[in-house]
Amino acid sequence: MNASIQEPSAIQPHAAINSFGFGSKFKLLLRREFWENKGGFFWAPIITGIIASVFAISGMIVATIFIQKAKSNGNFHEHFKPDGADGFKVLGAFGDGILANGMILSMLVMIFVVFFYALGSLYDERRDRSVLFWKSLPVSDLEVVLSKAAWALVLAPVMALVLGVFIGVAMWLIAAAGMAVNGVPGMSEFFTESHAFRIVGQFFSILPVYIMWSVPTIGWLMLCSAWSRRFPFLWAVLVPLLGCAMLSMTGLIFNAITGADFPHGDIWYVVALRGLGSLIPGLWYVSAVDAQRVLQGTEGVSPQLDLSSSWAAFGTLDMWLGVAVGAAMIFLAIRIRRWRDEG
Repeated sequence: MNASIQEPSAIQPHAAINSFGFGSKFKLLLRREFWENKGGFFWAPIITGIIASVFAISGMIVATIFIQKAKSNGNFHEHFKPDGADGFKVLGAFGDGILANGMILSMLVMIFVVFFYALGSLYDERRDRSVLFWKSLPVSDLEVVLSKAAWALVLAPVMALVLGVFIGVAMWLIAAAGMAVNGVPGMSEFFTESHAFRIVGQFFSILPVYIMWSVPTIGWLMLCSAWSRRFPFLWAVLVPLLGCAMLSMTGLIFNAITGADFPHGDIWYVVALRGLGSLIPGLWYVSAVDAQRVLQGTEGVSPQLDLSSSWAAFGTLDMWLGVAVGAAMIFLAIRIRRWRDEG
């Protein structure tokens, strides 16, 4: 009698999870990925931002020393006074650059975090045997792998940019405080001539481009993570690069014997840049975007910060071939996880 009473409670967690729809279970898996990798996704950019802010404050202190020396020599205003409208635009560009650097710094941290996250996403759970627990739950391999891919492709870059905005604003305010303390002329123009909202908007506007462009690298890393029994970094990175090096050496010999051209650049581009380096923002400018348009910029924004032309990458075959190949590799990772013998 007692067994019959306790049996339903024993299966209640599985029944509760099984009663969830795809969306509810997927949200739980996304939360699981965040809490298991919170140090990389959340704390790593914040700690990096704190370190950058400390260096910015140190730089402000050093600048203050030099400015005070310039004041004592009586030539402070000659060196630091903005020269008309062009000088004020320089101050605005300086503010734009500081804000952008905060977001770029956060994105650089995200690249390393996501690279090793994707590389160990399916390997680590086999190494610590936690995969056996997750396979005992009514959660499909499709849901598990897609939740990991969602963090690597979408959620991690979004979080990095959001945290990058706070880092950039902090450094922006530190620079403004340094100008105020030292009485640098043109402090108000440092804010009015900057384009903070436009800069932030441009960074967020390229997220769809970045997400789609990085699919082949994420797909390859997750495929190697699902397939390799040991040393996923060796199979994912070293083997392809060594293979390219050997092909290049063979191509040089082939070229010396036959005089025919060997596609060294194409091989390295496909393997190194598209296969392994697509997590680096802006690589679509190498082949997919008119570089001259980037250098020209748009009105009111520093040319170096004009990112509007990134959307031209959606009109290239390179983009969609990468998406197709990356999606196929993620599909293979799902199949390998489903059918692999863990015993």
